[in-house]
Amino acid sequence: MMNRPEEKVPARPKEKNNHTGIHKIIEDNATSTYEDVIEIIEAKIELVKIELTEKISLVSAAVILGVILIIGIAYMITTFALLTGELLGHPFLGYLFVSLIFLSCFVFFAKFKPLLLKNMLQNIFLSVNDYKK
Repeated sequence: MMNRPEEKVPARPKEKNNHTGIHKIIEDNATSTYEDVIEIIEAKIELVKIELTEKISLVSAAVILGVILIIGIAYMITTFALLTGELLGHPFLGYLFVSLIFLSCFVFFAKFKPLLLKNMLQNIFLSVNDYKK
C-alpha cells in the first residue's frame, strides 16, 4: 500500500450571527432579560441565605441564654436549699423543703389548674412577638 498525503478539506467559515435590525433588537432583549432573571434569582437565593442565617443566629442565641438561665436557676435553688438547711439545722431539710415546693407546684399545675400554665406561656410568647389577644 502506498502512503498518500492526507487531503485537507478546507474548513468552512464559521457562520456569524449577522442579524440586523429587528432580529438583533429581539436577540439583545432576550439575552438581557435572561441575564436579568438569572441575577434576580441569584439575589433572591442570597437574601434567603442571609435571612436563614439571621434566624439560626437568633435561635442559637436564645438557646445559649436559656442554658445560662437554667444553670443560674439551678445554682440559685441549690443556694436556697443550703441556706434553708443551715437555718433549720440540717442540710437535708433545706433540700427537702425546696423539693416540696417544686412538687407542690407540679401538683398544682398538673391537677388543679392545667390550663393556667398553658395560658400564661401563650401570653408570654404572644407578647414577645407583639401580638395582641
